[in-house]
Amino acid sequence: MTRQFSVLIAAAGSALLLAGAWTFQAMGYLPCAMCYWQRWPHMAAVVIGIAALLIGVRSGAGRALAWLGALAAAITSGIGMFHAGVEKKWWPGPSSCTGSGQDLGTLSGADLLATDSAPRLIMCDQVSWEMWGLSMAGWNALFSLILVGIWVYAATRRA
Repeated sequence: MTRQFSVLIAAAGSALLLAGAWTFQAMGYLPCAMCYWQRWPHMAAVVIGIAALLIGVRSGAGRALAWLGALAAAITSGIGMFHAGVEKKWWPGPSSCTGSGQDLGTLSGADLLATDSAPRLIMCDQVSWEMWGLSMAGWNALFSLILVGIWVYAATRRA
């Protein structure tokens, strides 16, 4: 597999994972804060892949971009692993989206009494969808780890 094809596959992989996340969201599985955190590195990986293909993956800049793509995929994989651990209650997550959620002490009386515009809080420690024991965060971690390998292959492959 050439470096160019590897970059194309890795960037397309991130694009497909983003498309999957948006599809689940359109089906009513609303994302929590940590779900959004996992999307940003995928977006970066897609942009990095496009830049590497436009610049030319055989150049030194193309190789450096492949390493950046690997870093982006590793970051989203790490966030996914952390999020999956929060969902399994292996460790605590951010207090803003786990446990009891929003601190009622920060709300005004009007906020507490409002019934028409109450924000819907999606909890980071609740699994909304699962297949074969892995949540969406777990699947993102696994597939993103595979993408790390493809990016590293692209970065270390001789033109």
